[in-house]
Amino acid sequence: MAKKVLIVDDSALVRKQLTDMINELGFEIDTAKNGQEAVDMATATQYDVITMDINMPVMDGIEAVRQIMAKKPTAILMVSSLTTADAGITMDALDLGAIDYISKPGTMNVGRTENTESIIQKVKSLSRIPTRRLKVRKTPPKRERRVIPPANPVNENITSKDIEKIVLIGSSTGGPGLIDQICSSVPQNYKYPICIVQHMPEQFTSSFASRLNRSSVLNVHETKNNMEILPGNIYVARGGIHFMFSKKSSGKIVVREEKSKGKSFFQPSVDYMMNSVLDVLKPSQVIGVLLTGIGDDGAEGMVNIKKAGGYTLGESESSATIYGMPKVAFDKGGVSEQLDFKQILNKIITLK
Repeated sequence: MAKKVLIVDDSALVRKQLTDMINELGFEIDTAKNGQEAVDMATATQYDVITMDINMPVMDGIEAVRQIMAKKPTAILMVSSLTTADAGITMDALDLGAIDYISKPGTMNVGRTENTESIIQKVKSLSRIPTRRLKVRKTPPKRERRVIPPANPVNENITSKDIEKIVLIGSSTGGPGLIDQICSSVPQNYKYPICIVQHMPEQFTSSFASRLNRSSVLNVHETKNNMEILPGNIYVARGGIHFMFSKKSSGKIVVREEKSKGKSFFQPSVDYMMNSVLDVLKPSQVIGVLLTGIGDDGAEGMVNIKKAGGYTLGESESSATIYGMPKVAFDKGGVSEQLDFKQILNKIITLK
């Protein structure tokens, strides 16, 4: 039986563009022009994937996601203009249970583009997610720090030279909610830096880091070139730029940003982060973690960390929304332990 997709957008042009792209997958396609139509159709029919616009008349995409996930959980792909203004709204949709987002097709696009390939790949991947894996959240989590005193006040005596261990986390589709759980679960006395590459466009990572900072007792930063990596802090790689590590002549470890995309499809790339850490720290100090996501980014880095003597954790198929990135790492021998997310979370927050 053919997979079923519902395309929701108030623009007839965008509906046609998305239909033309997704048609090559051989899926059955229906369309809706506002959120209310989408809710009505989604509750009457079990769709495998819904692409959801944000700004629409009658009912917007956020309310439509809320109602669909409450009534009939479905894999929802938000269609965002990828502006800074849309970033926070798209994050709200992910909080409510949407899986991922795509860039709205440009009105002047002719032929296949990188965005076309991304849309087709994401729709195909989301169509394979079992309904039981979909996270239903009726209300977004509160974004307030859990403690009243300032979290981890800057201790001028602590530097990157004091790093005993470092936790490197890579994730993609399905990852933001997991990253949120990690950041909101680490205790205030956590001694190690946590560095995160979440596949996101450059307009999104600042908003993402700010949201994480509001729900974490540790300070969460979007990376900047030459920023020092300090124990007890969390760093989110800036979108559109590779996040790597560099050691100064003073011995301090800092962020080194690489603007050239290189061979990686993703920027920032998990592989770039993981491979570069071995130039600045001993392998025994490194914990690599690879969570849900499409593709193979991070597999090479995990293999290299494990081969060098580091410790690596890969999310298991039992909990991964998309068992892609961690599967490739596991198949290549780059995973010391394969665990479900709850076990990985516990390993991270109780790290000694």
